[in-house]
Amino acid sequence: MDETGDYKLDIASLKKSGDDEGQRPYLSILFACCNVYQRIYRNAEGTAYLGRCPRCGNPVKFGIGPDGTTERSFVVY
Repeated sequence: MDETGDYKLDIASLKKSGDDEGQRPYLSILFACCNVYQRIYRNAEGTAYLGRCPRCGNPVKFGIGPDGTTERSFVVY
């Protein structure tokens, strides 16, 4: 094997259909308990967004359903 040559790795196939530019969908959350911002990501099943406050560990869960909202930013108290 030639170790001096360059090679290319095509990871375009990792992009999931429906995702914007291959990024995982997320919500922007301001945890008022500790006044910190955190992104929380959709779970693998696509049923909810799950996360925790990065300082105190306060858990949050946003369910995904047909009667949901298009908002992407929230404040958690």
